[in-house]
Amino acid sequence: MKTDPSPLVSALTMTRNGNAITLCKRFYDRGIYTLSDFKAYLQESPQLQHPMGMVHPSSIHNLLLRYWLASGGIDPDFDVSLKTIPPAQMVVDLQAGTIDGFCVGEPWNQRAAMEGVGFTIATDLEIWPGHPGKVLGVREDWANAYPNTHIALVKALLEACQYCADPENSEEVREIVASREYVNTKEEYILLGNPNSDTCSLDPKTAEYAHHIFHGPGVNRPSRTEHLWHMTQMARWGDTPFPRNWLEILERVCRVSVFSTAARELGVLDTKYI
Repeated sequence: MKTDPSPLVSALTMTRNGNAITLCKRFYDRGIYTLSDFKAYLQESPQLQHPMGMVHPSSIHNLLLRYWLASGGIDPDFDVSLKTIPPAQMVVDLQAGTIDGFCVGEPWNQRAAMEGVGFTIATDLEIWPGHPGKVLGVREDWANAYPNTHIALVKALLEACQYCADPENSEEVREIVASREYVNTKEEYILLGNPNSDTCSLDPKTAEYAHHIFHGPGVNRPSRTEHLWHMTQMARWGDTPFPRNWLEILERVCRVSVFSTAARELGVLDTKYI
């Protein structure tokens, strides 16, 4: 049954970073360590299919993967074949050889590296440091009808972000996230905290791992500039036309004032993310 689209608004960025691009280990064994190396490989084998996995056509992973490929002169619509694959299936498909690589959030890049199936060729620290990962989206009509409830929801989730960012809670968070009800993977694949604490064991070394940031100065504040980047990228790849009333749409969708109210009531510093 076809349903009409519902306008959504967002007043909270819940995570930043935490994504990476992984290639199959066979590329590393062939001396492919960089984006330029990967482009040269594609030029040498234009007759072959080069499938790359991403989470969803509307996901940040699709946009990051396209942005990374295009920055190296690779056309994501012609030089490779982008496939939608559930995150938990990525490592299995990589091991089976049905995809050359993928762009996904942790812990799947970490798992591919630790199991020797793939290697991280780029993290979001190389593509867009501090990019928004998960955001809170609610129906516009609901937000307009229940503004106080919307603020209360943002406050509750903002407190949850603070809890996840506290190192004292890392073990509990890892245990919950790794459980069968959620990610269903080994706890050692769930890494929190300083991304530099985990060093690549390959020689030559590849990219470090970029982990999720849940809270910090300005981390959770929604940004209309970041929303604009998404709009331009979606127009760039033909998903949607770039609207003439883009400023009106940004002001309508990105509810900065709701976040500011929630942050002030919780006593959270409200500054722009750097």
